[in-house]
Amino acid sequence: MPDTRTIHNSARFGLTIERLCRHLIEEHGDFSDSCLIGIQTGGVQLAERLHHRLAELGVTSLPYGKLDITFYRDDFRTKAGPLTAHPTEIDFLVENKRVVLVDDVLFSGRTVLSAMTALNHFGRAAAVELLVMVDRRFRRTLPVQANYRGLVVDTLTDEYVDVQWAETHGTDQIILTGS
Repeated sequence: MPDTRTIHNSARFGLTIERLCRHLIEEHGDFSDSCLIGIQTGGVQLAERLHHRLAELGVTSLPYGKLDITFYRDDFRTKAGPLTAHPTEIDFLVENKRVVLVDDVLFSGRTVLSAMTALNHFGRAAAVELLVMVDRRFRRTLPVQANYRGLVVDTLTDEYVDVQWAETHGTDQIILTGS
């Protein structure tokens, strides 16, 4: 049975969301030239939390969308079969906007590369920034770096980081599973 431990509990999870929102406010001001886009599926959950909390903090006109990258991935077809696509819901252009791309875990960088390719269909952004809940910094295979990080985790090759959400798992927490 794999070794599983909680590395970020519910209380720390909430503080991390708050800190990420405050950092975004500090960097983006009134968000007039910004938008928030969650990468399906884990990034969408984080982006929705951020968008909701930012609205509570007075940021009410921030465009928000969901981006599916399934057909842009280099591993679309796997031994287990094709990946399942999710809807892309972006009803605005990113032309000349500062895009905050949101994902739950930054690992190899391949998801971010796919997302940036897919994002090109919605216009040419002024800048693309990356926000992640967890940065697994020593396992990158592409030169991708997050602008905003909730938590930095150093992991072994056989370890897995799972961001769990109250809406789907019953509690907010981050789990590290290893063999």
